[in-house]
Amino acid sequence: MLYYLFETYDINIFGYITLRAGLGFFIGLLFTIFLLPVFIRWAKKQNVSQPIYDLAPSSHQAKAKTPRMGGIVFISGTLVATLISANLSDKYVLGGIFTIISVVFIGYIDDMSKIKELKNDAGLSAKAKISLQILVALIISSWLFFDGFNSELNIPFYKYPIFDMGIFSIAFWTFVMVGTSNAVNLTDGLDGLATMPSVLGLLTFSAIIYIIGHAGLSTYLLMPHIGIGEVVIISTSFAGSLLGFLWYNAHPAEVFMGDSGSLSIGAFLGYIAILGKSEILLVLIGIVFVLETASVIIQVYSFKTRGKRVFLMAPIHHHYEKKGWKENKIIVRFWIISIMANLLALISLKIR
Repeated sequence: MLYYLFETYDINIFGYITLRAGLGFFIGLLFTIFLLPVFIRWAKKQNVSQPIYDLAPSSHQAKAKTPRMGGIVFISGTLVATLISANLSDKYVLGGIFTIISVVFIGYIDDMSKIKELKNDAGLSAKAKISLQILVALIISSWLFFDGFNSELNIPFYKYPIFDMGIFSIAFWTFVMVGTSNAVNLTDGLDGLATMPSVLGLLTFSAIIYIIGHAGLSTYLLMPHIGIGEVVIISTSFAGSLLGFLWYNAHPAEVFMGDSGSLSIGAFLGYIAILGKSEILLVLIGIVFVLETASVIIQVYSFKTRGKRVFLMAPIHHHYEKKGWKENKIIVRFWIISIMANLLALISLKIR
């Protein structure tokens, strides 16, 4: 809408990506903050509540009546802000919208099945869920490659691409999107634990995408110049919507995002990591998600090969709960780790 005003009526102020990105942030934030209380009241009446794992720490049982699927609200806020602020003829914007809508649909099916059965083992099977995620990621990755998107692989702190992945980039990008989607999903186990690292990641990638989309800045920082700048608007809109969600998701949480929220966040983070030529840097930007996922892999591998557990419980946030750490302490400390990692990621753009 705003870009249309720029093109049709030559209102120059709406031609600036930075302005529309800022407006998208606040539209998403306000939409989510004002709509979530309505959703929470409705969800409580409809018993749209969170099923709790039987093996989860005992303190989690008190959360059994907390409404689930708040992700639907902040995803809606993201899309509304994007529709108002972004240039909808931009192919990379459309790719981002497709990614979000496709994956939120997968999460919605899974959430609704769990809510109806009030069991975490209800819903889509692990095989069905991962297959659908791979399908969406494969569509996006194939489109990017055959559309001629840059398939070179870059690493942090090094100014030149190390090699061109060619057609193998399709498999790699699919792995990035599916892996990140599930990593965020694993992290979403404590109040606000996945939310703030997601906001930080979205804002960091917003900076990277803006630089790559800007001819002057990309040249100065010796980064590839690709016309992806408009995607910044989706990213900041997403960050604003998530910040509005955090207002109600902070401990003690009044609402959970559910798979419809966490899977979509991760898939979109993977998508913008690919656009920002920062697939490897994503490990640092999403360090909390990496640690959570690694703890599960290590735990399963150790138990299957040695019959012993490395952690008291996985993902790792449950390990610290079992050790007696208060939930708030775990959450804030993981946030601090995320802040430091994202700052280091931004520093790496200059030290190359």
